[in-house]
Amino acid sequence: MKKIKNTILGFLFVILAQLAIGQQGKEKSNKEISHSVTYLETAHRKIEVNGLSIFYRETGDPNKETILMLHGFPSSSHMYRDVMKKLAADFHVVAPDYPGFGFSDAPSTKEYEYTFHNVSLLMDAFVDKLNIDSFYIMMQDYGGPIGFRMALRRPEKVKGFIVQNANAYFEGLSGEWAQKYSALLEANDAKGVLDLQNWWMSLEGIKAMYLGGVKDPSKVDPISYLTDEAFLRREGINQIQVTFLNNYGSNFDRYPAWQKYLRDHQPPTLVIWGIHDKFFSVEGAKAFSKDLKDVETHLIDGSHFLLELHSDVAAKLIKDFINRI
Repeated sequence: MKKIKNTILGFLFVILAQLAIGQQGKEKSNKEISHSVTYLETAHRKIEVNGLSIFYRETGDPNKETILMLHGFPSSSHMYRDVMKKLAADFHVVAPDYPGFGFSDAPSTKEYEYTFHNVSLLMDAFVDKLNIDSFYIMMQDYGGPIGFRMALRRPEKVKGFIVQNANAYFEGLSGEWAQKYSALLEANDAKGVLDLQNWWMSLEGIKAMYLGGVKDPSKVDPISYLTDEAFLRREGINQIQVTFLNNYGSNFDRYPAWQKYLRDHQPPTLVIWGIHDKFFSVEGAKAFSKDLKDVETHLIDGSHFLLELHSDVAAKLIKDFINRI
């Protein structure tokens, strides 16, 4: 009887020990999962900068290298949603919406000066408000003239560039739409200019930016261009966007200064370019190699918004690029 009792007690001891080990493993597992989710999920925040509420997306560990993502027309930080998730484990990523775009404040054109210069100053203040000391700039379309202005003022903060269809050379202005727009401006055809601007802001025009050259348009999630279109339909936004488009010519006089900056500072640069962009031709991508010794250029079979289908490729290129610096 004593022997049986000892045997039963022995079994009970083993079972209790296994349960304890299992519980410890569960606690450890839960702790690890909680830690991972904290950094891998994208947070959607707002912060007041110079009296304006600026919306931004943020993901990744703030102690890691920061990538500041500057969006283009007519989108918002929404365009970076997929690639941000794929970079979250390796980097700290921040993507703001400019005033008049996305979820940021949109004061009227009488209340706020919508110029690339002014918005670039606001982005400087945004970075300072988040206490980001240094960063890589990823820029698409409008993000180019805003990002280059930031770099020119404070080169010590910029560790390198990731350029996605953001032009800084006259060679890049040979795209179909850029040529058409230029011809209308030279002819002083104000109605033609406004009609083209409004077409770019129509659902048809926005879809053309996303789907142009895409072999299988069904693979582009409609939420992308429908989101942009919905933001543009808000009261007062059309006038803001027209004002911004009319200011785009202010960037051309800055090209020589940006190119000199590239020659003098030689920032490591990754160029990822959608070859079917009707605004900026591939010549704009190739032109960076005129001034940069350390530039890596990838021509992608994609549109102006190539991240919609090629975020996997872009994320890998970005990881490899920053890790080798």
